[in-house]
Amino acid sequence: MKQKFHIKSGDVVTVISGSHKSKQGKVLGLLPAKQRAIVEGVAMIKRHEKKSEGHPQGRIVEREGSVHVSNLKVVTAAAKPASKKAGKAAS
Repeated sequence: MKQKFHIKSGDVVTVISGSHKSKQGKVLGLLPAKQRAIVEGVAMIKRHEKKSEGHPQGRIVEREGSVHVSNLKVVTAAAKPASKKAGKAAS
């Protein structure tokens, strides 16, 4: 059976607990088997890559790690500041 989460790819979320608390970002992907999500700019890790033709010295790449879905909350439209035009009715 497919795992269902309260978040999906493309949602803007905020981290509610853990070492990355209060950081916000867009969900780049979900890992259903591990119940984790990859969030843009959160839980950055350093990955050491081997030497290659493109990078003869090798390199260290910084990329997003994963965060457990229970530590994430969707940022709703109500949480964002309202614009002046949003409350006016058409006459």
